[in-house]
Amino acid sequence: PGAFSLSLAGFIEEPERKYCFECATEEQCQEWVEALKRASYEFLRRSLIFYRNEIQKMTGKDPLEQYGISEEARFQLGAHR
Repeated sequence: PGAFSLSLAGFIEEPERKYCFECATEEQCQEWVEALKRASYEFLRRSLIFYRNEIQKMTGKDPLEQYGISEEARFQLGAHR
């Protein structure tokens, strides 16, 4: 009950890595799982899209323009809404 594992695929050296975690309580396991989800690429990408849209609604400007991000990259970010 106080353990979980994480499998990662796609590493060149090792096609699949598996990590086992053990926690003192089930609550700690849930906290770790949630923290790992929040650190994932997909979560961060969705957060970027959400906050970009919120800033654009408030200011009328795309906040990524000032960083020279191309139209194509902005389109790709917005394509997965």
